[in-house]
Amino acid sequence: MLKTGVYQNLTVVSRKEHGVYLAENADAGKTERVLLPSKEVPEDTQIGEPLRVFIYRDSMDRLIATTTAPLITLGEVRLLKVKEVTAIGAFLDWGLPKDLLLPFAEMVSAADGKKLRLHPGDEILAALYLDKSGRLAATMKIYPYLRTDSPYIKDMHVSARIYQIEESFGAFAAVDDLYSGLIPRREMTGRERLGEVMTLRVTGVREDGKLDLSGREAAYKMMEEDSDNILSVIRDEYSGVLPFDDKASPEKIREVFGLSKAAFKRAVGKLYKERQIRLEEGQIFISDED
Repeated sequence: MLKTGVYQNLTVVSRKEHGVYLAENADAGKTERVLLPSKEVPEDTQIGEPLRVFIYRDSMDRLIATTTAPLITLGEVRLLKVKEVTAIGAFLDWGLPKDLLLPFAEMVSAADGKKLRLHPGDEILAALYLDKSGRLAATMKIYPYLRTDSPYIKDMHVSARIYQIEESFGAFAAVDDLYSGLIPRREMTGRERLGEVMTLRVTGVREDGKLDLSGREAAYKMMEEDSDNILSVIRDEYSGVLPFDDKASPEKIREVFGLSKAAFKRAVGKLYKERQIRLEEGQIFISDED
């Protein structure tokens, strides 16, 4: 059976002026044969010889074989370049003569809820799948295609690309452009951007193999930096008096400091213990300022 999107080992069963026909065996009917164009046929190829080929559909929607290696195969996730953007979607360079369609419906949404605007030359993570009509297409919704067998363990640092941001969950990231990871909402700093490659810390490995990630170091390592940042913001932007304390909403704390509420409370506790700040009437005062 001929399969699109994957490599197959087929046999040369006939030769024509425009190329050779391949099939699983010499008795295969016409519908079970696929053309390998003349320019793709290796020199001195003989009838009965096996060839490893990739099968896809050409611009006339006909099955065609190629000995050229595509940049992506069925079910894989790869970084591909945008060649053209049209009303129906974007066309991606996947190393074959016919560009790969990324349908508009398979693009992810930006933080404002609108489809991410792509431009020629952009590089995006995409997976290759078969649409309902059996045609190969690309999708940026790669969550189901990412692997969960990474070699990473807690507190290791990894390189990850942000491929989707969901306000209620967090920022989804592809570690090494290959493994499934998530920056939970509580760990987000507000600096995450679609397509951005970040160095992150593994905070946990779930039972299903997916990775929990953070752009922050372990709490004890970050407390000093967070404390200095809080003092600087209160001094420089609020003239020494912050109009809220550690009982403020998580959203307010993240907006001002880019910290989770837990990290903010830890740092404030450290500053208070060191008597660098005072907590009075729902506000925070720098101790050396009146």
